[in-house]
Amino acid sequence: MPAVRIVCIEDDPQIIELVRTILGRKGYQVIGAAGGQEGLTLVQAQRPDLILLDLMMPDLDGWEVYRRLKEDPLLAPLPVIVVTARAQDIDRVLGLHVAHVDDYLSKPFTPKQLTESVDRVLARRRATSSG
Repeated sequence: MPAVRIVCIEDDPQIIELVRTILGRKGYQVIGAAGGQEGLTLVQAQRPDLILLDLMMPDLDGWEVYRRLKEDPLLAPLPVIVVTARAQDIDRVLGLHVAHVDDYLSKPFTPKQLTESVDRVLARRRATSSG
């Protein structure tokens, strides 16, 4: 069984390495993208199983990346977990109930919070794709 591929779109290389270390221990393959534009290009090329998406990036913010992903019929079904320092309740409500992201994780997160979120979203995706 091939490893689950996750693209982490994040402008902080230390966060990408942290995510790679945490999820790598569970057997996930994490591919980092330094910013929104690079992330979109990488997702189009890789077609990952899951996307971890930061909201606040200098080149292309996360909501714009998310909008472009959802406009592409081939990429729209990919699950997205927003990972952000924007932890206000309104941001969470917008993400989960208005934009319909698959999950919303606030920074700083614990390794347990990250792995539980990824596991939960992937399990939900498997359940819906298997019928």
